[in-house]
Amino acid sequence: MKIKPGFSLLASCILLLCCSFAFADSCITTKCHSAIGALKYPHSPVKEGDCLSCHQQKVKEHPVKGGKSFDLTAKGAALCSQCHDPKGKKKYVHPPVKDGDCISCHNPHGGKGRNLLDVGEDQNALCLGCHDSAEFKRKFLHGPVAVGACATCHDPHESDTRFLLKEPNQQICLKCHADFWKAEREAPVIHDPVQLNQCFSCHEPHGATDSSLLNKPMPDLCIYCHKKVGDKMAKTKFPHKPLFQQGGCTTCHSPHFAKVKGLIDADEVTLCLNCHGKDKLGNPPLKNIKKELEGKKYIHGPIRDGKCTPCHDPHGSNTAHILRGNYPNSYYAPYKDGTYDFCLQCHEKNLLRYADTTIYTRFRNGNRNLHYVHVVNNRKGRTCLICHEPHAADGPKLISKEGSQFGVWRIPFNLQLTETGGSCAPGCHRSFSYDRVKPVKYVTQEKPRFTTTSSAMQKRRQ
Repeated sequence: MKIKPGFSLLASCILLLCCSFAFADSCITTKCHSAIGALKYPHSPVKEGDCLSCHQQKVKEHPVKGGKSFDLTAKGAALCSQCHDPKGKKKYVHPPVKDGDCISCHNPHGGKGRNLLDVGEDQNALCLGCHDSAEFKRKFLHGPVAVGACATCHDPHESDTRFLLKEPNQQICLKCHADFWKAEREAPVIHDPVQLNQCFSCHEPHGATDSSLLNKPMPDLCIYCHKKVGDKMAKTKFPHKPLFQQGGCTTCHSPHFAKVKGLIDADEVTLCLNCHGKDKLGNPPLKNIKKELEGKKYIHGPIRDGKCTPCHDPHGSNTAHILRGNYPNSYYAPYKDGTYDFCLQCHEKNLLRYADTTIYTRFRNGNRNLHYVHVVNNRKGRTCLICHEPHAADGPKLISKEGSQFGVWRIPFNLQLTETGGSCAPGCHRSFSYDRVKPVKYVTQEKPRFTTTSSAMQKRRQ
């Protein structure tokens, strides 16, 4: 268009602007380009009728049969960067951006959704046009993935963080998981991957076959790093059952952070009683230890200190009840080296080695070791549990006033202690007293003698 001499600059601009509006109006209202005018989210130049900001006419005739009347004012990303800031300067660049292929994602005239996209809020259809869809078909999906909100985590153009993340690993997670961030800052014990910002070492960011987006099932996920625990679980005779049940390791451990060493949220006793403090839990039912402890005056030392692991291995053991050492699984077991290692790891190691002693036990009659008498008996050596409760008791020395369990019966002891000894009258033998300073002399009960013989014996003797 030629401007006649004498036209003012302002008049010329107004004429050009009017022509542009008229031109654009004719572009989108004719049968040829009417679809562009119907777009829900039109590109700003389209909305403003400024078609010539991107297109330039190269021949007067339009349309031209078998040809084109217009060219783009620039090619590829150069066209977009006439208005938009150029992309591709950061460390990681989306391949279409790197190739200057903006229209592989964006519709240049407008779209069904925002940002010139031909998709709505669900961006999965667009992204999965190039990216593998396998992760997006798994049973458990990350919230943003499930609704196609890819741009919540990823920058679609470029980033200084790998995978085009908008923030470094943990920071991108904490933008949504704000409650986690607050609790983590206050936690005294933090799991190493969390501390090292390695959320993806345990979790899949898009989808997983296991709940909580874990990249391996429990307990495989944990033993991948904690190999010693894995070896124990594979070889032990009595593994701790929760390890192989739903929840696995997280039944006892917090996977991210906790209040107590070992990533547990309470002292060991409180933690263990979550399961071992209920009636009829499990098959066969677990013993209700909470009831054993309630109201008891005398508590076994480790439990009094809030600990269970000095006696029990929380992952597994080769001894019943996941004990940390050898202990007989019967009422009677004569002492031999190694048989009672479990108890003797804390108690005096020479407790059962000597029939006479003045230093290894206070349960003596003079120098006579009464522990030795009870346990080392080759015919009927009694185990520790015949007399002592393992967790708590209402009597001293962890001896229950009600008596110890012996099948369906509880053996009464009637224990009476003195400064230098004591006495007991249990259901298993007659009443005995003992004294370390003034030993009690026991009268041996003589066996009855036969005073008569049978007639057959008499005949033989004759």
